[in-house]
Amino acid sequence: MRGAGAPGPAHGVPDTGRSDAGRLDPGRLDPRLDPGRLDPRLDAGRLDPGLLDRVRRRVAAGGGRVSPAAVATALREEGGALRGEAELRTVLRALQSEIVGAGPLEPLLDDPRVTDVLVNGPSEVWVDRGDGLERTAVRFADEGAVRRLAQRLAAPTGRRLDDAQPWVDARLPGGIRLHAVLPPVAPGGTCLSLRVPRRRVFSLDELVDSGTLPPDGAALLVRLVASRAAFLVTGGTGTGKTTLLSTLLSAVDRGDRVLLVEDAGELAPEHPHVVRLEARPSNLEGSGAVTLRDLVRQALRMRPDRVVVGEVRGAEVVDLLAALNTGHEGGCGTLHANSAADVPARLEALAGVAGLGREALHSQLASGLRLVVHLVRAPGGGARRLSEVSVLSRGADGLVTATAAWTWDGWSAAGSPGPAHRSLEELLTAPGSPAGPAGPTDAVGAGAR
Repeated sequence: MRGAGAPGPAHGVPDTGRSDAGRLDPGRLDPRLDPGRLDPRLDAGRLDPGLLDRVRRRVAAGGGRVSPAAVATALREEGGALRGEAELRTVLRALQSEIVGAGPLEPLLDDPRVTDVLVNGPSEVWVDRGDGLERTAVRFADEGAVRRLAQRLAAPTGRRLDDAQPWVDARLPGGIRLHAVLPPVAPGGTCLSLRVPRRRVFSLDELVDSGTLPPDGAALLVRLVASRAAFLVTGGTGTGKTTLLSTLLSAVDRGDRVLLVEDAGELAPEHPHVVRLEARPSNLEGSGAVTLRDLVRQALRMRPDRVVVGEVRGAEVVDLLAALNTGHEGGCGTLHANSAADVPARLEALAGVAGLGREALHSQLASGLRLVVHLVRAPGGGARRLSEVSVLSRGADGLVTATAAWTWDGWSAAGSPGPAHRSLEELLTAPGSPAGPAGPTDAVGAGAR
């Protein structure tokens, strides 16, 4: 598995009202229990959950390696009769699933097409392979198995997950984003949401081939990046904002120093000079948190050519806009928004959290942020695609609005100019910006591969 393979401490996470006696130390795992050496066709779900739980607790209490002999002995002592080598290996695999990796979710997370794995209790596991959600045949033995997996995945992150703190939001080693909710907050059973980061960065040519962009849209985005105009990539959940931003950052001039500020490391541009800063949650005592706003301020002191906020979601928007208004050109980030027209209102709401008034926000926005690149996804979780590029401009009432300059319906061979097309051309052909797409397109093609 990518990321979740790093096991947590043997004691796991504090679990109010529950014993840790049955938890096994990954360091005691016999090499013969390696997932690759066990038959994937064996179904641990057919075993008696009570017997499996008793065997696990007896093996954990016994000390020493978790070996086939130890499991067989524990089975006999618990009154379980072995019906041959196949059943013994089934029990071994079931124990292995609860000690290391992601257990029955391991094959799903190793599938390069999978972007999300969702668990709704022990009998429902869904995945998204880019074409919408589909239910899998994966099952857990019982609710306890899902709960133990959630707690074990959360343990290495230092986050608490128990009856007193029944949810967790964390990043696992390797970049997988974990969210888990325990009963009774989730009455149907423990829920897990795992967002899998892309293994590599796509080139603009690949995005065109996949139908995410039309050729003229790719050329337009090349000019946008080269112009050093500040922009946001927007869209709903799962529309591919991070994927597109990683691709665009791979097109940044090789001489630029790029500062990435993220809540969880997801951006992975292919660029020679990238510096990463990641936020940190508070510890179990409620102290030690490092916020995105803290990191944006630090990034501005590190001689950045471009400051990038992976996802603008809170008060950090104030510091980002301040940076864009003080000579830090080419800044960018992602933002959740239903449409490009909604972006000013979304930024108003976020700035309000930091105490920045509406008038001040629009003043900063008008002079700092220039463009919005908006993505959509087909109904039912279908294909992701670029929808429009909009220009942010200030009206006579002092408020900033987003006006479409280029739009694409997803079917036509090319996009169409919008009402703000002339303003977009002026931004992209300003002094220091490229006059056309031909030269930069060639450079991007080489840099993004």
